[in-house]
Amino acid sequence: MKIVYVNDVVYGYAIEDPSANGGAERYGWLLMRALASAGWSVTVGVRFGLQEGEVQVIDGVRFVGLSRRAHFLLDWYTFLKHECPDWCFYQCADHLWGPMAEIARWLGVRTAWSSMHDLDVQPRKALMRRPNWRLLYEWGLYRSDIIFLQHHGQRDFLPVAWHRRTFLLPGIVPLPAGTIRSQVERNGTVVWVAVIRPPKRPDLLVEIARRLPMIQFVVCGAPSLGFWWAGKEEYLERIMTQLRSLPNIDYRGQVAPEQVLKVIAESSLLLSTSDGEGFPSVFLEAWAAGTPVVSLQIDPDHKIRNGGLGMVTGTVEGAVDALISLMASAERRQDMGVRARQHVEEIHSPVSAVRAFEAAVKGVSYNGQCAIHPSRT
Repeated sequence: MKIVYVNDVVYGYAIEDPSANGGAERYGWLLMRALASAGWSVTVGVRFGLQEGEVQVIDGVRFVGLSRRAHFLLDWYTFLKHECPDWCFYQCADHLWGPMAEIARWLGVRTAWSSMHDLDVQPRKALMRRPNWRLLYEWGLYRSDIIFLQHHGQRDFLPVAWHRRTFLLPGIVPLPAGTIRSQVERNGTVVWVAVIRPPKRPDLLVEIARRLPMIQFVVCGAPSLGFWWAGKEEYLERIMTQLRSLPNIDYRGQVAPEQVLKVIAESSLLLSTSDGEGFPSVFLEAWAAGTPVVSLQIDPDHKIRNGGLGMVTGTVEGAVDALISLMASAERRQDMGVRARQHVEEIHSPVSAVRAFEAAVKGVSYNGQCAIHPSRT
């Protein structure tokens, strides 16, 4: 089977570019690499990282430079025409997915789209560059042969008629080499990792840090510009000033992905203040390192609460209490961290993701019509 994808940041992760950021793109790289390792022919189109026609193969994934024409859809059509894949893959809410899916189907290429945020499956609320063109995006979902979800709760937002095309695709996390640090050996910090933008609620991070002057927080992430901050420049300036000035916040800005993993592995806890996510890749990275998660709102499929992989608090006051309680007990953190590591080993390995991907593919016939398959979500 041959699959194609177009994403410049995926290439950035593949070449270990320290400026690469974005959980969806990192997952895209891990998934493409896993599929290649499993025997798939994988090609990723790159518009700005490679010259037109330039080819580079990394871990079995073939990266090809595209033409950078004025309109992306021309590149997309030419790319599909030249590569002749069985499948094309795309992630996140984007108005371009509508015409992309239609072009693919016209050329006989089957389409797999993957959610990376809970709002991706709610087109009226989806975080998009062109929200007024959401009908194009919704059309792309309607025309997709496969809709991959991060957790079972996302399915409830989709029309019932689409449910038989939905499949659960687990996140992937590389397991750290060597022995995991025990909680006694850790540095006693709480790490917060995210692109700094309104949905991540950096303001709540600042509020929590102010209430806990005895705890040191390490913050990794830079502001995301563009439509996120339209009309919110004063808010951004205030947040950045606070992050840099609070004595118990060690603000490190944009940090290379491999260095982020090191920071997580050295910290005692990971804090999440986001209002909305899908299945955050940073949760998987923390659990792989044996680091429990304290989350205000996000708990996909109730894994944290039911599995004892950290704590879900619901409020700032609850988060403050949880951090105080957990930081006072290395034994309790150790127990959570061991369970977290076991969880990702069992559920979120590259092998598990490929198995789920291939099970979904088998449920789609060659004429592009989805057949009922017992492994669907």
